[in-house]
This record gives sequence, structure tokens and C-alpha cells, in this order.
Amino acid sequence: MADAEQDTGRPGEARERMCALTRASAAREDLVRLVESPDGEVVPDLKECLPGRGMWLGLSRDVIAQAIRKKLFGRALRADVRVPDDLAGRIGHLLKRDCLATLSLAAKAGQAVAGFDKVAALLDRGQVRVLIAASDGAEDGRRKLAARLRHASLSGQLVECLASADLDLALGRTNVIHAAIMPGGLADKFVVCAAKLEKFGLNGAAEEAGS
Repeated sequence: MADAEQDTGRPGEARERMCALTRASAAREDLVRLVESPDGEVVPDLKECLPGRGMWLGLSRDVIAQAIRKKLFGRALRADVRVPDDLAGRIGHLLKRDCLATLSLAAKAGQAVAGFDKVAALLDRGQVRVLIAASDGAEDGRRKLAARLRHASLSGQLVECLASADLDLALGRTNVIHAAIMPGGLADKFVVCAAKLEKFGLNGAAEEAGS
């Protein structure tokens, strides 16, 4: 078996890793690293900083489920490890936590606003990098703001993977349906975090590897 953390990137190119299930190379942004904790449990390492031997899997609930069914973790980590039944749920929770933490930082830095009118005014000034619409919000308001986003900023990103309760938590308000983040480093970081969360939640079944 190839090294579970084999780097398949070429000099001058973005570093890639190999999915332990499909054996396909992919950008690290499309994968999740998992390691063995000190007590022998498999834990996700989203920040890619935990020590020890790790393995990489595609950023998909289905890939995680297949890896569990195939008892892949012990072989890839070369250890007698315990795999929590809610491993996919833990990964999803951490991905969402990263999104909300970044949104909260943007709000504290004065780079995020909430509420339809404030978001619309920011859009009209062309100062929106990220438009956030609650996944459980009304379709009409989302459609109107999305139309303004298309006209106001070609680089604007629409994010719809967070519920109103999530936005409430991040922004310290109630009944938040619409929010926006201004251009800057925090907005760019939020886009990356949200893309990972959406990918993990929406990915379909992965191809069976070697079955």
C-alpha cells in the first residue's frame, strides 16, 4: 500500500494528496486528514497540524461511510484504532464551526453586516465579497439579493449552506436571514470554509475503490 500521506504534487504545483479509499490524487482542499488520537481513536485534523501518521479521504460523507464499511482506517494508519460511529457528523460539525468562527471574526472587525436593507445597501455600493442567505430563509428575498450581487460584483460569492440559527450564533443576533462580508482576507477565508462545508454536505456517492 502506498504511504497514507503520500504527496503527489509536482514541483511548482499545488500540493496534492491521495485519497486512501479511491487512490485518486486531489488537492488538499478537497480532502480531509484523519489521525489516531493518543487514546487510539480516529479524529479529524482539519487544520492539518496534529502529530503522528495520518490518512486522507475525499471530503464527502459517502467517502467516510465507505471507508468505515471497508475497515480502511486500521490499514491506512497501521494501528488498531477505534472509529467513532459519528465520525462524519464530527467532521461536519468542525467544518461548520470554522465557517461560523470566521463570520464572527468578520463581524467583530466591522467587515460583516446583517439584515436585508444593510446587505442591499452594501451590494449597491459594490462592497460585497460574500453574500450569505440562510438556507431556511424565504426564496424571494434570496433571489432579489442574488440578482443584485450579480450586477454589483463579478467576484461576489453566494453562500447558502448555513441556517438562520447558525447565523444568529455567529453574529450575536436573532432571526438573521441575510448577511454579507466585505472584501478582504476574512471574506476569502470564509469562502474557502463554506466551500468545504457545502462539498462535504452535498457530495454524492464516491466510486467504489477496488470492489
